[in-house]
Amino acid sequence: MIPIFTRLLAGLSACLLSLQVMAQGAYPSQNITIVLPFGPGSGTDIVTRLLAQKLSEALGKPVVVDNKPGANGSIAAEFVSKAKPDGYTLMIGTNSTHGANPALLKEMRYDPIKGFEHVNRVAVFTSIVVVNPGLPVKTMRELIAYGKTNSLTLATGNASGVVQSETLARQVGWKDLLRVPFKSNPPAMTEVIAGRVNMMFSDIAAAQAQVKAGTLRPLAVTSRARSSLLPDLPTIIEAGVPDYDLSGWNGLFAPAGTPREIVERLNAEVARVVQLPEVRARLLDLGAEPAPMKPAEYAAWVQAEVNKWSSLVREAGIKPE
Repeated sequence: MIPIFTRLLAGLSACLLSLQVMAQGAYPSQNITIVLPFGPGSGTDIVTRLLAQKLSEALGKPVVVDNKPGANGSIAAEFVSKAKPDGYTLMIGTNSTHGANPALLKEMRYDPIKGFEHVNRVAVFTSIVVVNPGLPVKTMRELIAYGKTNSLTLATGNASGVVQSETLARQVGWKDLLRVPFKSNPPAMTEVIAGRVNMMFSDIAAAQAQVKAGTLRPLAVTSRARSSLLPDLPTIIEAGVPDYDLSGWNGLFAPAGTPREIVERLNAEVARVVQLPEVRARLLDLGAEPAPMKPAEYAAWVQAEVNKWSSLVREAGIKPE
């Protein structure tokens, strides 16, 4: 009886909130905030600000981006999961916050499935392996060989980089890999450029300018196929690591209990916005590909991502911290 009563109470609360939202007027009637779990300058940050601008134009209200980096994105995720479910506090989540974190963190203060309404996937994107130009390697094969006889330091700005690097280290048999954690990719990249850390896994958007300037040396992409942005850059699979395919993604979430009509409205707007010719072109320039889904499909896909990344964490022998 208690579980049935709990479900009925939850349903009644959602209905009351929906009626309250309707009574306040058509959604949205005030500013919307999208909380971002990483710092300014990352690929996800650039995509989120582009999305926010277009959603603001579509919805007729300002959409503000609020960066809350730290703890592999869990600070932002916890904050949004506990926010009022009225459609005015949203979050851009990734395969870090809604994929790897359940296996990486000893104490999870949010549930990536039950704590959110899954609004829409925004884009999938490719990461690249970059090193400081002073490291005596020119190719991914050379880096793999170098790491078997030398210690390497790796900067990580999110959970994806942790899993990508540890998975690679396990598969190629590196001697010693020391991870140096940062709140997001931009400060991690600063240390690699300065030569205080050897390497990192980065989204293409954040690394493009530095690669062109020669302050970072790109070695490989993490996807199964080469990127159209860097067609001369081989995949890690081409460097001799079979079946290595660890691409990332980001998507929009709302707190659990957000009225269904708001979720559906946001889902439709995101799906429309990411397919606008100018938005699609910009995303592709950033190494991201638009990939919208319906809410139910997106929720099932995120659950599969949690299972996938958790399995990768265990296989890589990474201990929760």
